Amino acid sequence: MLLATTTVEDFDRFNSVFGTKGAEKRRQHGSKGALVFRDPTQDDRVWVIFDWDLDGWQAFASDPEVPPILHEAGHKSRPQVPELSARYEA
Repeated sequence: MLLATTTVEDFDRFNSVFGTKGAEKRRQHGSKGALVFRDPTQDDRVWVIFDWDLDGWQAFASDPEVPPILHEAGHKSRPQVPELSARYEA
């Protein structure tokens, strides 16, 4: 699982592309799905939890076909994976 955050121009536009072209491209790199959350304090920020491993994420992030998809989705910033601080069993 990976948590990523990004800022977008328009949530509906982002969500439409994320669920179609973005999903197809993520699937090519081993993603099994994603949960999308709108930030409750920042209208243009979304948080996404991916069912994905780090190698798949890195392959996706370096795929030359990804930047045009991000542009079409209206990303204002590149998606960032926050640094893992700790891991707990329960």
